[in-house]
Amino acid sequence: MKLNHTACLISLVLLSACADDSVGPPVAEKRPVELESHGDVRIDNYFWLNERDNPEVIAYLEAENAYTDSMLADTSGLTQRLVDEMAARMKQEDVSAPYRHGGYFYYSRYEEGRDYPVYCRRGVSMAANEEVLLDVNVEAGDAAFYSLRGFQVSPDHKLAAYAVDTVGRRFYDLHFIDLETGEKLPDIVENVTSNFRWAADNQTVVYTKQHPETLRWERVYRYTLGTDRNELVYEEADETFSTYVYQSISGKYIYIGSGSTLSTETRYLKANAPEGEPTVFLPREEEHEYFVTDGDDRFFVISNEDAENFQLFETPLGDTSKDAWSVVLPHSDDVLIEGSDILKDHIIVSTRRAGVTQLVVIERDSGESHTVDVGEDVYEAFPGDNYEFDSTVFRFNYESMTTPESVYDYDLLAQKRNMIKEKDVLGGFNRNNYLSERLWATARDGSKVPVSLVYRKGIELNGQNPLLQYAYGSYGASIDPGFSSNLLSLLDRGFVFAIAHIRGGSEMGRQWYYDGRQMEKMNTFTDFIDVSKFLVEQGYTSPEHLYARGGSAGGLLMGAVLNMAPEMYNGVSTRVPFVDVVTTMLDESIPLTASEWDEWGDPREKAFYDYMLSYSPYDQVRQQDYPNILVTTGLHDSQVQYWEPAKWVAKLRDNKTDNNMLLLQTDMQAGHGGKTGRFQSLEDAALFYAFFLHLEGIAE
Repeated sequence: MKLNHTACLISLVLLSACADDSVGPPVAEKRPVELESHGDVRIDNYFWLNERDNPEVIAYLEAENAYTDSMLADTSGLTQRLVDEMAARMKQEDVSAPYRHGGYFYYSRYEEGRDYPVYCRRGVSMAANEEVLLDVNVEAGDAAFYSLRGFQVSPDHKLAAYAVDTVGRRFYDLHFIDLETGEKLPDIVENVTSNFRWAADNQTVVYTKQHPETLRWERVYRYTLGTDRNELVYEEADETFSTYVYQSISGKYIYIGSGSTLSTETRYLKANAPEGEPTVFLPREEEHEYFVTDGDDRFFVISNEDAENFQLFETPLGDTSKDAWSVVLPHSDDVLIEGSDILKDHIIVSTRRAGVTQLVVIERDSGESHTVDVGEDVYEAFPGDNYEFDSTVFRFNYESMTTPESVYDYDLLAQKRNMIKEKDVLGGFNRNNYLSERLWATARDGSKVPVSLVYRKGIELNGQNPLLQYAYGSYGASIDPGFSSNLLSLLDRGFVFAIAHIRGGSEMGRQWYYDGRQMEKMNTFTDFIDVSKFLVEQGYTSPEHLYARGGSAGGLLMGAVLNMAPEMYNGVSTRVPFVDVVTTMLDESIPLTASEWDEWGDPREKAFYDYMLSYSPYDQVRQQDYPNILVTTGLHDSQVQYWEPAKWVAKLRDNKTDNNMLLLQTDMQAGHGGKTGRFQSLEDAALFYAFFLHLEGIAE
C-alpha cells in the first residue's frame, strides 16, 4: 500500500519518514515540552499529540494506520479467514435464555447476518405470540459506531428506556418507547451515562450524569416523562468519588451509591416515592467499603468493617447504624465475599475461594447454607437475570475454558440445577478436544500465583508451543477462566492460552489486591514476568514462541513488562494502553484522573511521584531491543485517551534498537471498547490473532 501525494504533503509537517511516495515508519516530530514536578524535569517530545482537533495529529494517526496496513498486508488474507471462521462458529439465528419478569418472558434474539439484537417478549409462556419491543439493527442503521445499553422495562411493563452512544465517548442519550403501541416517546435526556433505573410510578427515571470534561459520574437526577421536570437528586462533591444508581430484586428502593477506590457511601429513595430526598444509610468513612441491598423487610450489608475479605450483615429498615447490624455470613481469611442477591426466602452470596467463584445459598429463616455444585474445578459462575423476589429458583450463568456460556436455573429447595441454554458453537467444536488446567507459579517473593491454561489435547511440553499469556491486574478486578469461541482459532493452530491471575486483582482475596496497588504496584509486573518464566520452565513454551496481551490498565502491565523483560517475548499486543501514568495522574483536567489517585497513588506527593515514575511505561522507554509490538486504540476513547498509546509508540520508535515490528492502529470511529456489533467486533480479534500467527509463521 502507498500514501498518495496529498497524504505525503500533509504528513511532511510532522513526519521525517515519508520519502517519495512509499510508506515507511512514521516518525513524529519532536516538540519538546518541559514537565516539572518536585524539582524533577521531564522532557516530553510528543506532548503535542494530545491536540485531538489538530489536523497534524490526525495526519500522524492516519500515517501510522497506513504503515500498519502496509506491514500487515501479507496477513490480509489470513485476517479475513479468521473473521470468517470466527463468524462461522456463531449461530446466525440465536435466542437468549428467556427470563421471567412480571407476567412476561423477556429475551433477545439475533437474525441471520445482522450485528445487533432484537429485544422481544412473550406473555404467559413462550408459546404466546412474540412482541418485538426494539430492533437495534433498525435503530443503528448504517452508523459506523452504535452502542445501546441498559434496555429496561418499566415496573408496569408498558414502557421501556434505553441509552444510546453513537460516538464512542460514552455520552449517552436516554430514549423511551411505548411498548403497547411501539411508538417512541418524544422525551429524550441527552448527554448522560448509561446508568439509570425506573421508579415505581412508571413515569420517573433516576439517572446519573457525568462531568462534561473529567467524565466523572457526579450527579444523580430524576426525570418525569411528559414534563420538563429534570431535578437534581444528589451531587457528589468529592472529586475522588463517583456516584451511580441501582436497585434490589425486591424493587422497594432506588439506591444511590458513591464510591472511591477504598471508601463507599450509600443513599436510598423509596421507589414508590421518587420525589423524596435520599436518606444516607451510613456516612462514609476512610477505608470502609460497604454495599447495601434489601430483602423487603430489612437491609443487607456487605462490609469490610474489621473484615478484610468482607462479611454479610442484616439490619432493620428503621435502624441502619452499625450497632444494629447482625452477622449473616462471617468473615473468612480464605473466602472473599463479592456480592449478594436477596430473594424472599433465600440469600445467594457470590464468593471466591482460591481464585475460583462459588455461589453460596443461605436460607433466610434457618440460616442453613450450602454451596452450588457446578461439577468442574476451574470455571466462572455468576448471577444471571433474576427479577422475581418471591421465586424459589435462582438463575446463574456458568462457563469454563472448555465449556461455552451456559444459563442455569437452580432450584433452591431441591438444590438441583437445570440447564436452560448453552451457547451453540458451530464449526465442528468438540469440548473433548481441549484441556483446561490450573497451575501455580511461584513469584520471586514466594507468593503462589494461580494460572489458568487451556490448549488442544495432544501437545508436547517441548518448549516449542506458541503461548499467549493474558492478564489485567488492577482495581481488584478478577479475570475468570471463561470461554471464548474466538480463541479456538488460536488453539486449533497449536497455541496455548494462559491467564495469569496476578496481584492487583482479587482472585486470592482482598490482600491480593492490596499487594498490587499504589506502592506495591511493582508486584503486578513482576508476577506476570515470573509466570512467563514458569511457563517456559515447565516446557509449555519458550521466549521465541511466547506472546503477551493486555488492555487498558492491562496495557500499563504490557508497557511495564516490555521495559523490564523484553527478551521474554516474541510479540506483544496491547489495546487502549494506559502508559503515560505520571503525566495523566498529574493532570486533573483529563477524564477520571482524580478518582484514580486511590488506585495508583497521587503523584503530587513526591513518594508516589518517584515510585510511579519508576514503572511508567512511557517514561521508562529506553534504548534497547524490544519484541514485535502491536498497539491499538480509539480516537474517541473516554477512559484512556488516544494520545497515550500514540506518544508511547512515537517514543519507542525513536529509542528501540531492533528491527522488529512496531505498529499502531487507531480506530478513528471507536472508543474504549472498540467496534460495536457482533460481526464488526471480530475484526479487532482477527487483527491481533493474525499478528501473532504471522510472527509464528502460521498461515493456515
